[in-house]
Parts: sequence; C-alpha cells; structure tokens
Amino acid sequence: MNIEFDLIARYFSRPAPPGFLGVGDDCALFPVKPGYHLATSTDLLIEGRHFFADVDPAALGHKSLAVNLSDLAAMGAQPVACLLSLSLPAVDHHWLAAFAEGFYALADQSACPLIGGDTTRSVTGTVISVTVMGQVRPQEALRRSAAMVGDDIWITGTLGAADIALRLLQGKLPANPSLLANTRSALEKPLPPWTFGEYLAGVAHAGLDISDGLVQDLGHILKASRCGAEINYEALPIAPALLGLDARLIQDAVLTGGDVYQLCFTASAADRQRIMALAGRASVQLARVGQIVAEPGLRVRASDGALITVGNGGFDHFS
Repeated sequence: MNIEFDLIARYFSRPAPPGFLGVGDDCALFPVKPGYHLATSTDLLIEGRHFFADVDPAALGHKSLAVNLSDLAAMGAQPVACLLSLSLPAVDHHWLAAFAEGFYALADQSACPLIGGDTTRSVTGTVISVTVMGQVRPQEALRRSAAMVGDDIWITGTLGAADIALRLLQGKLPANPSLLANTRSALEKPLPPWTFGEYLAGVAHAGLDISDGLVQDLGHILKASRCGAEINYEALPIAPALLGLDARLIQDAVLTGGDVYQLCFTASAADRQRIMALAGRASVQLARVGQIVAEPGLRVRASDGALITVGNGGFDHFS
C-alpha cells in the first residue's frame, strides 16, 4: 500500500460528522449556517522553531490545533472543521499514534472535526500545518480595526507561564524542575477560550489572540484602530506559578512573552456586567486591564501611576 495513504487511513480518517464529506475525496465539503460567513486561519509549526524535537507528541497534536482555535475565538467565530498537513522526516508509528490522539482529543472537545489534509516526507524536521474553518455573522465578527475610544481592554486566562517554561527549556534560566512542572503545560498544551470567543460576537468590538506577546499583539489593534491604550500593570493576570520570581523577569514575561493563546479584546464600558456574566457562563478567567484612549501609543502604568518602560519585545518570526 502507498505509505501516504496508509498513514492517512491509519491515523487521520475518523468519520466526518453527518452532513460533512471528509477524508477520501479531492476536497472536503461542509455546511455553513445561512447568514454566516466562513472564517478561516492557518498556522505553521516547525520543529526547532516552534517546538522542540523531543516534545510529547500528544501535547504537540493538541497545540497544533489549539493555536488555530485561538484565532477563531479572536474573531468570535464558532469552530466548524479543520485540515491537517504533516511533513515528516520518517514514519514513527508510536509518535503518530500519540500525535493523532492529542489532536483528535481537542478536535472532539472543541467540535472542530478533522476533514482532510496532506502528508509528505520532510528532508529536515517535522512541519505541521493546520487550517481551521469557523462561522460567524459578518456584522458581529471581532475586528482589529474596531476598537473605540473609551473601550475597556480585557484579557482571558493568565500571562507569563509559557514564556518562563520556554526560557527554562532553552537553558536561559537556571534549572528549576518545580517551576518547569508548573509552567510547562501552558507552553505545550494551551487551551484557548473558543466558547467564550463565540459569546463575544456582537458584544465586543476588537479582538485578537495573544500569540507573540501582549505588547506586540495589542499594538496591532491600536495600529488598525488608530488609537492608543492605557494599561494598569497591577490588573494584568499574572500566572500564579510566577509569583516569587524576580520582578523584572515577571514583567518581561507578562508583557512580551508569547505562546499564550488567550484573548485580548475591547468592549464598551456599558457592557461590563454582560461580559462578566458571559465569562462565568463559559468558565473563563477574565481581567479588565485598561482602556482605549485617543492618544496614540501603548502606556503601561504602575499602581502609583508611574510609566513602566516597555520595549519592543515579542516573538519575531524571522529573527
């Protein structure tokens, strides 16, 4: 049997939901609700650039889909289906079985079935590409250009843990097994709030997922919306595992650390109670951290009002 078709049949050919045409034809077919638009996003994960060669394959399968689900959540879109393409240097059945298990577990949890993709051989390391499709009413989609002066700025989840785990694994911090154990899941198995993202459609104004660092990513909203922001540093949701670390290290991890895959969004101050209720309904941790202002630029202030120096940190895909 052809190795490519054998791998697909063995690991990535679970039945598609009713009404879907999945793996087995040249294209997949799937329905979108009347009045909705298709929302789609794709991400590449490259060995040595986005993940370590010895990462747990089940966690990698999870993360491969999670980083795309966060993009749908940032638009307020409901997941519908996904595509997976794998480029592998060799066939490792144990690795593939674990990867598929992690991928399918999150696909089932998020109601985002795998309906197609591709496999091929890589000449270097493993390369993973996932494309997600979702649906959202176009007038309700969260857009980076939609922030309004006076909007509250909100963040889901916590910040900093993934960055600290990455530094530990890279040897940029002294070995600390306890700290790594308490932060590693944030890096390798992020859980974006896709259900809460759907709830925000038609309620929030602008939104994005924090993948490259809060300062860098929020800056995209400010640029697209032609406005500025004031952030209260004390209000930022710092991951509990970071407490007790050097204050400057925490600040850097929280403001510029990537791999968060939580939401940063803006919404009218008049909708605070509604948004908190939606967060409770979705069992999502939520923090109101600042406000959109007319003056361009991002300013982060300490509790006494003093400005905190913020660099241009964040992940650079071509550094």
